[in-house]
Amino acid sequence: MARTLITGATGLIGSHVARALVERGDDLRATVRQASRTETLTALDVHTVRADILDRRSLRRAMQGVDRVFHVAGTTRLNLPRERLFAVNVEGTRIVLEEALRADVEGVVYTSSVAAIGPAPPGSTADERQVFNTGRHGLPYVDSKHEAEVEALRFVARGLPLVIVNPAHVLGPGDRGRSSTTLVRRFMRREIPAYVNGTINIVGVEDVARGHLLADEVGKVGERYILGNRNFTLDRLFADLARLTGIEPPLVKLPLPVALALARTAGGVPGVHMPSAIDIRAASLNWAFRNSKAKRELSWKTSPHEDCLEATIAWYREQEGEHLPPPGARQPLALRLAAGAMRRTGLLSALIV
Repeated sequence: MARTLITGATGLIGSHVARALVERGDDLRATVRQASRTETLTALDVHTVRADILDRRSLRRAMQGVDRVFHVAGTTRLNLPRERLFAVNVEGTRIVLEEALRADVEGVVYTSSVAAIGPAPPGSTADERQVFNTGRHGLPYVDSKHEAEVEALRFVARGLPLVIVNPAHVLGPGDRGRSSTTLVRRFMRREIPAYVNGTINIVGVEDVARGHLLADEVGKVGERYILGNRNFTLDRLFADLARLTGIEPPLVKLPLPVALALARTAGGVPGVHMPSAIDIRAASLNWAFRNSKAKRELSWKTSPHEDCLEATIAWYREQEGEHLPPPGARQPLALRLAAGAMRRTGLLSALIV
């Protein structure tokens, strides 16, 4: 029985990876912080240890006697200060991998992101061979994930048997920290006042968890594997979410410069929350990917793409149903009036690209 340590087990991906490891039969140890919510671990046969990825001493204690490490912890919050993003995603990864190397573990799976690969050129899809060229977009989260991967590969050169997985935009039940599934929640709460052209790759969290275990079992040391499924334009994604939830989709699509200008002026509709400029820039890119390497080398299989949409919607209905608009709900009146005025004056058709 493998003695396995997992970081980030209280998050969306980590909780599903933890469950999969227990089902595999691993003797699982999970790091938890003082403020961690551990509800997702209470039903699992998991030994929790108090540790933080930025606290080397606590990690060294947690690594004692461990055979394998799954480093899932990190932050996906785009709007955190650059210093905090690099502290958690880069320095935290460096500390975890240094201690894993010191503990002479048999294998490490590091959870990166497709952000570390970067968006594909317009009209195409990216794979693991793409050269990172995203720094010009000014997205600190993306930069931090790329730099963390660079650090991870340095440890491979030092002899650490490490495999990298790059999940796309993960959906599914259990996102108590409101990370990647926030997009669906905001749609259901009618909190997306407008959107821009963009593409996003959606994947189910259960598929991602299986991909982690396959990377551990048959992945090649030093390689990275994209764990993604369906590429959606935002138009298509919102149309599918509207069909599955019964909630009217956002009414206005804006050119990127207009959306950024509205974000800088806090929006033009009273009471409507505009996304930040960073959110808008990230959403406008072509996050379209191919998963052929993971399917070929790991024998990884993906579920029907609607499964994770339906599971996320059902989970939020169960968790927050009384606070969510019912099926049939339209967009807020202020947005409908604004969109109607733009259509009547011809401004909407002039702005849509």
